[in-house]
Amino acid sequence: MAYPSFFDAARTITMQDPLAALLGAADQGIIRYTYADVVKLAGHSCPTVAGAYLMTLKALEKLYGDTLPQRGEIKVEFRDAQQDGVTGVIANVASYITGATTDNGFKGLGGQYDRRNLLFFNVPMDGEIRYTRTDTGASTTVDYHPELVPSVPTIRSLLPRVAGGYASDEDKRDFAAGWQDRVRRILEQANDPRLVVAS
Repeated sequence: MAYPSFFDAARTITMQDPLAALLGAADQGIIRYTYADVVKLAGHSCPTVAGAYLMTLKALEKLYGDTLPQRGEIKVEFRDAQQDGVTGVIANVASYITGATTDNGFKGLGGQYDRRNLLFFNVPMDGEIRYTRTDTGASTTVDYHPELVPSVPTIRSLLPRVAGGYASDEDKRDFAAGWQDRVRRILEQANDPRLVVAS
């Protein structure tokens, strides 16, 4: 898969999955997720996918500090409905990394490792997403502010042509380059506390 080089420069997320360890899928259950991994899941790279990745990254850092986050032991709740806006896209990324599912996940083994009933929507809260450790009950709520990283002006003028199907090949190349340039700048500002606010 050929993709923009900045994908590899994005910070990675390392999880420990006890089930993966038990079944021999990963040594000690340690799994590393990259931005390229979530792009493959979503099928595209955009500010929403980048934001979902960074929100999950920031939440895990706040909940676990220097210890490895435990995949399958994190509840994820969304303020909005799954069908609202881009909530479903964000939920897919959060679910992929944390293992949290609604009622369609792994049912468990020997009464353990059940991944169901860890992903919820339409939950009243002040923030966009709340991540909660099931072992300690500690939680953090995150909000994403992509408006801090605006797109280049040409994107707005090119979008109608690209979406309308009458863009030239050059227009398409310029649009794609400008689109990914914004994603790159978002990922590069991962450490800016204003981009993803965790409380």
